[in-house]
Amino acid sequence: MHLLETLLRLRVNRSLASVLSCILSLIVILRRRKRQPLITDYSQVARALDTQGREFDEYDYIVVGGGTAGCALACRLTEDPRVRVLLIEAGSSGKELVGSRIPSAYKSLARTTHDYNLSTLPQPHAGNRKVYWPRARLLGGCSSMNAMMAHYGAPSDFDEFAELVGDDSWRWENFRQYFLKFENYFPSPQFPNVDVSQHGSSGPVSIGYSAFTWKGSEMFINACVNAGIPFSPDFNTSNGTIGVNKIMTYIDRHGVRVSTEAAYLTPTVLARPNLKVVTEARVTKILFDTSTQHRNPRAIGVEFSSFAQRGAGKRFRARTRREVIVCCGAVHTPQLLMLSGIGPGTHLTEYNIPVVVDHPGIGSNLSDHVVVHMRFADKLGISLGYLQPSDLHTRFKLWRDLLEYQLQGTGPLSSNFVEGVAFCRSDNAVLFPDYDHDHLQDGTSGPGSPDLEVVAVSVLIHMDRSLGIGNGYMLLPVLLRPTSVGTIRLKSADPWEDPVVDPNYLSTQHDIDVLVRGVRLAYKIAHTPPLSDLTDSANDDPNLDHHLGRLSDDELQQLVRSRADTFYHPVGTCAMGREGVAGAVLDSQMRVRGVSGLRVCDASILPKLVSGHTTGVVIAAAEKLADIVKAEYK
Repeated sequence: MHLLETLLRLRVNRSLASVLSCILSLIVILRRRKRQPLITDYSQVARALDTQGREFDEYDYIVVGGGTAGCALACRLTEDPRVRVLLIEAGSSGKELVGSRIPSAYKSLARTTHDYNLSTLPQPHAGNRKVYWPRARLLGGCSSMNAMMAHYGAPSDFDEFAELVGDDSWRWENFRQYFLKFENYFPSPQFPNVDVSQHGSSGPVSIGYSAFTWKGSEMFINACVNAGIPFSPDFNTSNGTIGVNKIMTYIDRHGVRVSTEAAYLTPTVLARPNLKVVTEARVTKILFDTSTQHRNPRAIGVEFSSFAQRGAGKRFRARTRREVIVCCGAVHTPQLLMLSGIGPGTHLTEYNIPVVVDHPGIGSNLSDHVVVHMRFADKLGISLGYLQPSDLHTRFKLWRDLLEYQLQGTGPLSSNFVEGVAFCRSDNAVLFPDYDHDHLQDGTSGPGSPDLEVVAVSVLIHMDRSLGIGNGYMLLPVLLRPTSVGTIRLKSADPWEDPVVDPNYLSTQHDIDVLVRGVRLAYKIAHTPPLSDLTDSANDDPNLDHHLGRLSDDELQQLVRSRADTFYHPVGTCAMGREGVAGAVLDSQMRVRGVSGLRVCDASILPKLVSGHTTGVVIAAAEKLADIVKAEYK
């Protein structure tokens, strides 16, 4: 349920009429925004298979999936007016969704029609639980409904990529230009230590610091410093990402989320006659020419149909003269490739799918950041739990903040709830003096790369459900470099059936050991001044974690297994790699090996997880691919 919809259903008295009027005016403004030229009449861009209508001219590129990468690619490729691009997205626009625009409201999009609402298989090493996986069905993809955390990982992560794919253009010193290309950093007087020369200032994607900082985030940052984590003035520079600070977010100067839809599919871009954007349509198959005139099967087009009709409506076919570029994400990209005959041959044969190319690596190598939620009571009453009002007093506070946000774009509603962030290594002897570090495998990309993240959250909430235990906050230890890998597999040959998601969480002892250390560290931070002044350790509510310091490592291992959850960063299921290496689906130019005219650009291409957040990496990869393609067809 949207935040504003919740408010409108509350009973209010006349004294609140003016505030409610402001809320209503905001809704009206959003609804009156100029409609964008998005296409839902598919006969305008393609031919229905059951008609004898004219064949449409071939597009130069068909981009499948208008997500984080797809919007950027469509924009950059159509900068050349001679190039015709068809972008096909299964969802709708997110520009008018309150949950996508207001940073604090992003969780309201979970488990709605804008979310694929996936679940994993029961995880045998994580309490045999199914884990909910939100995946966006919106233009902009997960950049339209995530926590907006602008962080790229450690520089050595990209040097590692370069070694794995055999291409130095992926090294940090070379790849960094694409972060700068998309960035439009706006300085904040609250953060004068940021070196603006290390950021882009003219790109389409605004990044910066929200005008609001929760007091508890400041206490968390200072507690981390007191615990031994250094302060970092900026996580996203060549100096590395270890340290603690408030994290940058993808927002504009007015406190509004900047998704890749908002950044790249502007009214000016959508008005280009060489760009057609289709929404609410699902591509069900990539078409190939398998005749002997080509050395390899060649991608020549796609079939798609209405998402709402789920296969019962007309099927349409669009053709390309150059390439199909798949940008459906780490779950749905391998699903589409397998449905189209590109994937593990024995698996495809199981569902009577004709094998175009036997690619065992497709759908394998699935990796995801794992998080454990730790909950603490707030004895100062400063948490933002009132944003889910339970009485008249908290409703007043919420309406006050809504008014501030509408008029100024500031206040708690401009926050993403996850402001204070620390990155560290699990082999740090200062942070973990009681552990033997010699026997812990180093899974990082280099000595300056973290394998643990701790995030401070200003509310007791997880996705769309509240814990309901009054004022409180959370600390989230995150496993950044898991060694457990899983798979994406088909459930059937039906493109409308969700694939089988099996991340194989915590299947290695390494992952358990690092997360246990993360839990120990988070507990230590919660009880280090000044955050200890906020933590109500006397509260013995069984839903809280004030007792964890008394648990043994064996007991903490069981806790970790019972709480392990996704941090929403699946990667690797169509990984780049050197030729001849098992599982290397793509070359370093993001071309699918064994076929022509087919590339992939999304989080599935990453051979390993970055030690941070993935949105910026995917945008940068899209910028890089746009340059590659432009140069190739010059």
